[in-house]
Amino acid sequence: MYDYIKGKLTEITPTQAIVETGGIGYKLEISLQTFTDIQSLEDIKLFIYYHVKEDMAVWYGFFKKEERAMFMMLINVNGIGPNTARMILSSLTTEELKNAIISDDIHKIKAVKGIGLKTAQRVIIELKDKMIKGGDTLTLPLGEVKSAAAEEALSALTMLGFAKPASQKAIDAALKAKPGASVEEIIKISLKNL
Repeated sequence: MYDYIKGKLTEITPTQAIVETGGIGYKLEISLQTFTDIQSLEDIKLFIYYHVKEDMAVWYGFFKKEERAMFMMLINVNGIGPNTARMILSSLTTEELKNAIISDDIHKIKAVKGIGLKTAQRVIIELKDKMIKGGDTLTLPLGEVKSAAAEEALSALTMLGFAKPASQKAIDAALKAKPGASVEEIIKISLKNL
């Protein structure tokens, strides 16, 4: 649905950035990686991820597409939410994390605040093949693209006022009927089932 935001950086802290565009200030949660990259800039472009929960909606901003791709892979690991993924990306660069996953460096991942042994092991088990297949460039594998499309469709349906559980069921049915569907197609098919 949304890919990036481009505008003037009006405020910044190590965890948040406010980007003004079209007279609106967007508050984005950021990692220390992104903070380091943008702190001296005035006009910026951040790749975004929109996370919707039952009680709130949060924008996450990333200076590099690779960091956003890694973030999206991390939040698909069982037990890792957006805040934990942001903490990991604040402690390790995308490249450091990728290398730690490929080389089975559990200690490097476990050194991140709030990450225990089991979570570090899960990160390696669930993401190692994706890192190796990705080669030098970190892009979202097909399964992650589906997850991202499903996530965006879920956000749209909940914003339209549909209950999250019912929306999730409709989206799952839509993806079974048409694997690889775009966000728009998922929403159209889901609306017929709601």
